[in-house]
Amino acid sequence: MKVEKKFARTRNAIAATASLSLLTLAGNCADAKGQAPAAASNAEKHAVTQSKFYCNIKALSPAERARHKQLTDKLMALRRETVESGNGYEFQYSPKDISLAELAEWVVAEGKCCPFLDFHIDLEREGALLCLRLTGEEGIKPFIRAEFSLAAK
Repeated sequence: MKVEKKFARTRNAIAATASLSLLTLAGNCADAKGQAPAAASNAEKHAVTQSKFYCNIKALSPAERARHKQLTDKLMALRRETVESGNGYEFQYSPKDISLAELAEWVVAEGKCCPFLDFHIDLEREGALLCLRLTGEEGIKPFIRAEFSLAAK
């Protein structure tokens, strides 16, 4: 009987250790996939919002991040109009201020760090209007508002 009890305790201890190891491993895998760690420094926090909407700034190299910030600042400064839609926002630009190539470069980088966004680029009005539409799943609009400094309605 003593051997069976000792074996049962050992088996329970092994099961508990295995469970704890799996939980720890799952947490490490989540961090490796780009989820923002709870103790991230302010410098590393690009944006952490509810649930699945967060920027993985580690998806870009330091040089890519610097270029992306430069393009983001330009896009935000030269935005002519913002139009809200049911599932996102459209930013309108003059092709004289922002080139299609710059907008496409920004979308490629943003898609790496924010893969949950859907991107749409349109050249309208016989080339006189360049539009960037950001959309996504339910709940994406607060994230876009926060990232692009838009006032909530």
